[in-house]
Amino acid sequence: MISTQRRRELWLFFIVVTPVWASPATGASDISCLVQPEMVVAVGSPVEGLLNSVKVDQGDFVKEGQVLATLESSLEQAEVALAKAKAEMEAEVKGSVVREEFSARKLGRAKELRKSTAIAQHELDEAETELRLAEVARLEATEKKRLAQLELQRANALLGLRTIRSPITGVVSERFMSPGELVKQTPIVKLAQIDPLRVEVFAPLVWLGKISIGKQADVRLEAPMSGTYHARVTVVNPVIDSASGTFAVRLELPNPKYRIPAGLACTVRFPEQ
Repeated sequence: MISTQRRRELWLFFIVVTPVWASPATGASDISCLVQPEMVVAVGSPVEGLLNSVKVDQGDFVKEGQVLATLESSLEQAEVALAKAKAEMEAEVKGSVVREEFSARKLGRAKELRKSTAIAQHELDEAETELRLAEVARLEATEKKRLAQLELQRANALLGLRTIRSPITGVVSERFMSPGELVKQTPIVKLAQIDPLRVEVFAPLVWLGKISIGKQADVRLEAPMSGTYHARVTVVNPVIDSASGTFAVRLELPNPKYRIPAGLACTVRFPEQ
């Protein structure tokens, strides 16, 4: 037999832990939610190497394209310098052009002399062959220069892989490595995009069909933050969690000045339909 005091304690416990959802018929509903980053990215390196420098630390704000870290790149820099020197070499191309022009003039003179039978036919043939060989040499020199330019592009691309840049605008949430460490497949830093923020909500079934993409809602953050912020529904998951009797809703919360930190608990209120 349960005593009166024990029944009162159980009843109070039931009141505390049982969530109460307001119906859409009441015009509004406060539902628990969580503010999260819009995107979290673990940034590593596409190539292995010795970490030369890390330009950012935990809590730093970064812009898309900003340099986060660099790998040791003396070999790659030397390869770029060599490829650049080859790509800028003009002597072979200019020499082939001069030889082709000379062979063309020589053939012209040979044709004139042949008209007057001053030279034999085989001498004219030799002049024609010399011109064709000069043309081939010029084409070969031009192709070599083009290949050298492509090799320079390749060397620059490989050098560029030694510089790690931010793929997003956001904040450094974690830093995993320091200069001198060997980078393989481990991330160097973790970034979080916090403008906009993402508000995750598990709404009760009574709101199914009442919340649609584009719908506006008011988000109130837990202490010490205060005030009400406007968010917009971006995702309504049609798959219901039968265990909890809820469905997932995601809202986009603008945070242009980064005043709202990610990770806060909140409540969201959907206005009257």
